[in-house]
Amino acid sequence: MRIVLVLQGGGALGAYQAGVFQALHEHELAPDWVVGTSIGAINAAILAGNRPQDRLVRLKQFWQRIAHRDSIDLNFLSDQQRRSNSWLSTFDTLLRGVPGFFKPRHFSPFATGLAVPPEEASFYDTAELAATLDELVDFDYLNQPGAMRLSVNALRVKCGTLASFDSARQRLGEEHIRASGALPPGFPGVRVDGDLYWDGGLYSNTPLESVLDDTPHVDTLVFMVDLWSADGPEPTTLDEVQTRQKDVTFASRSKRHIEDYVSTHTLQRKLRQLYAKLPDDAQNRRDTEELVALGCDSTMHIVRLPYAGRDWHMAAKDINFSQGSIEWRWEQGYQDGLRAIKAAGWLALVADDTPLVVHELPPYERNAA
Repeated sequence: MRIVLVLQGGGALGAYQAGVFQALHEHELAPDWVVGTSIGAINAAILAGNRPQDRLVRLKQFWQRIAHRDSIDLNFLSDQQRRSNSWLSTFDTLLRGVPGFFKPRHFSPFATGLAVPPEEASFYDTAELAATLDELVDFDYLNQPGAMRLSVNALRVKCGTLASFDSARQRLGEEHIRASGALPPGFPGVRVDGDLYWDGGLYSNTPLESVLDDTPHVDTLVFMVDLWSADGPEPTTLDEVQTRQKDVTFASRSKRHIEDYVSTHTLQRKLRQLYAKLPDDAQNRRDTEELVALGCDSTMHIVRLPYAGRDWHMAAKDINFSQGSIEWRWEQGYQDGLRAIKAAGWLALVADDTPLVVHELPPYERNAA
């Protein structure tokens, strides 16, 4: 089966995605195609833009570079002390930015409500990210025939439509990756071929539809990494309300896309069956070729890996670049990736006419008493 890795946007939470990839990498489940939005686009570009033996190394270099060094090992702190450290780290990020990623625009008239050029209409400048991507991503390798396919999504500002930049159709550069992560008003829009783009997560934060809409349909194994949870308790504090709002805003809308895909896939299969029952003189070559191109005999397996960190209900959890938090998220992604691989639900037999199967993570195994 074709293997696809689908990565959401989520700022500092994206370290979880890196851990998932490490588990796939160690078990030789390298994706043929990686699709990302925002921080997912950055992780995806690093994977697609490096040779197999260098991918994990470059990924670690990126996350080590943008991590905020902790003054003390968090393993020796209480939960409340770790929470306080995370708040301090987040506050420092707001004040100073993240080296190699973004820095504040000091004395910018934008903050006072005055007009500025569209590329400067933000509180932070992401020029350093361009340099980081050029250093860690080999764009010549990424764009050569036969390389891992890369797709990143961004929102066209003028018309509010979603654009998919795809290495299978065009040459990609650092500007496409930055455009996918240009979340306003923090980050500025990025111009690509004359048009200004914002973060693709404003339209759809889980780029699964890029995979579902791809034709021709072939048997596919999709690892879909979700960083935000649509389900959660009713909030009671301001911070919980803000956290819940952000979770709901950026949570996956994949359930509806999956339902539409299954419905369309089933209709296509029925159409081919009905066409096959027509007498030979009622069939023609063109109709036959069009029906074959629908590829409705394929099966897609989607393995969903949800980030389960509570992050103390911090609304700013996606800008908590504390080194301890990043290492914890990476480890959680790695362990969840191992659980998914061990379960290997996609190896179970399914009926030939099954269009799609979703596999959830199995529960943690309890040690025998």
